[in-house]
Amino acid sequence: MSITEEKLNDNSKITANSKQLEILKKNFPNCFDKDGNFIAHKMEEIVTGNGLELSKESYSLNWLGKSYARLLANENPRTQLKEDKENNQQEDNKNSQNLLIKGDNLEVLKHLQNAYENQIKMIYIDPPYNTGGDGFVYNDDRKFGMEELSQLAGVSLEEAKKILEFTASNSNSHSAWLTFMYPRLYIARELLKEDGVIFISIDDNEASQLKLLCDEVFGEENFIAEFIWQKRSGANDSKNLVSSDHEYIISYSKRQDISLNGTEKTFANYKNPDDDPLGDWTSGDLTCNKTATERPNLYYPITDPETGITYECNKNRVWRTVKSKMEQLIKDKKIIFPKSGNGTPMYKRHKSEVQSLYQPMSSLLGSYLNANSTKELRTVLGEQIFSYPKSTKLLKTLIISASNQDDIILDFFAGSGTTAHAVMEQNKEDGGNRKYIIVQIDELTDKKSEAYNAGYKTIFDITKERITRASKKIKEEVSKDVTKDRSDYDLGFKIFETTPLLENPLDKMDKFDDNTSKLFEPTTLTEDDFNALLTTWKVHDGIKLTDELKEVTFKEYKAYYGDKKVYFVHNGFTTQDLKEFIKKLDDDKSFEPNKLIVFGYTFESKYQREISEALASYTNKKSIEIDMIVRY
Repeated sequence: MSITEEKLNDNSKITANSKQLEILKKNFPNCFDKDGNFIAHKMEEIVTGNGLELSKESYSLNWLGKSYARLLANENPRTQLKEDKENNQQEDNKNSQNLLIKGDNLEVLKHLQNAYENQIKMIYIDPPYNTGGDGFVYNDDRKFGMEELSQLAGVSLEEAKKILEFTASNSNSHSAWLTFMYPRLYIARELLKEDGVIFISIDDNEASQLKLLCDEVFGEENFIAEFIWQKRSGANDSKNLVSSDHEYIISYSKRQDISLNGTEKTFANYKNPDDDPLGDWTSGDLTCNKTATERPNLYYPITDPETGITYECNKNRVWRTVKSKMEQLIKDKKIIFPKSGNGTPMYKRHKSEVQSLYQPMSSLLGSYLNANSTKELRTVLGEQIFSYPKSTKLLKTLIISASNQDDIILDFFAGSGTTAHAVMEQNKEDGGNRKYIIVQIDELTDKKSEAYNAGYKTIFDITKERITRASKKIKEEVSKDVTKDRSDYDLGFKIFETTPLLENPLDKMDKFDDNTSKLFEPTTLTEDDFNALLTTWKVHDGIKLTDELKEVTFKEYKAYYGDKKVYFVHNGFTTQDLKEFIKKLDDDKSFEPNKLIVFGYTFESKYQREISEALASYTNKKSIEIDMIVRY
């Protein structure tokens, strides 16, 4: 049995490269010497030994704060996650797999990282565009000294000074925006499944910077497309007399071989009037848009073998295939000749030879006017309280193109909640069981705004109200449709939020000792504190937020069990409870923990030793090896 002591939110050893170096050391230990120095030529041998060439030219996007952004991406969360039990225990929500999370999305993404890594099929985000008028400013409450930041980020003292100046000045520069976006996109990539796709809305202000940033985070080779969609129909006033009527959606994947679903083809015009053994078919054009001068090898006459009638080729629109292949097509009865001798031969296109059931997705997505989206939201909420929401039709287009019916879809700039609304709508239409995770910071509404006057004190209040009303409306529609049995339709959602960490006496300590537990008084903790602790721990340990921990009682002591992990967080554990714990290990077939996680403040060292010695000296009947983690 091994015993590990850990401080969950310890960032003292985190640098801009610490996690990346850890990955390299784990997978390529031979590329490091005994002092931990990287041996570059060893990595070069591995790369060239697999037939890859080292690129002789490269470029990257650099900005003031890039090293700091990488440090932020690597840092552990500085918050806890708390469950909204009142909401989550409601009948419609208690079994839901949908999530609405309140908090800074960078913190939330870090919490989700272990439990949802490689789990998200589609991400859609609509981040601030940094237009100068959208309210974006870089806001950072992390406190670093100049020398500390210089060391952690690996930059000069002069650059560290400049970074600290702009992080404290509510900047909205390109550098500030990139520093804001980088860590969020970096972690988002870790959450995507191997065949996952991310869509990012943007306009001209940061489109070029975003493309280069995504090339770096996701890999230039994993770019899918830059989509364009129309947001307004009437021209707006502009100093240069250009009306900007469109926005972009930039899309990336984790692998080069990812394809979007496209639009499903219809085959209503495919018939089989002549009982063709190859099945249904339709006629197709046998010519191409080339002239005889351009393609002389495609300019030749063809003859109907049954009638002997010869058909000359049009000089301005020649056949689409060479003569030898055309002769084979005629032999295979793939050419339809006119019955009367007048007209143009056609190609017999069989449904069975169609390579894909989907039409390629156009980069011109179409018109999804802001005016219509605003009207849609006003219909749901009953009043106009949110500016420029995205269209559910636009989101459904993306959902269809990039997800299957049981996938998880993430939006960590939730805004009014369009993504959640669109997921529920699409599930209703195609019988899917997609789940959503949406994140919205608790941003205050303007006290002079219609939203504030209507009772919405924060944007999160709007998000929650929209998905509540949308789900209620969809539930009513589904209940009226007697053709569909959707008793399992998930229209609920669980709510969690980030909260400050418990005040931790170990924050300024370098090591643990026998007096550690005496520095903290567990009797000051409320039931909410313990619940937040358990929620934070379970998701850190890879258990999804929607998965419940089961209460387990040993004699008088209450513990929590899930995913082969058992948590001891309360004080009051006794030797009798330990005996009951071991008895349950022996006798309960459903109880098979491989990790025991103990809250160090509620267990003095002597009790920790008692548990570890008992587990180490006693071989339970199941021969389960249990590791013990003492967590602070």
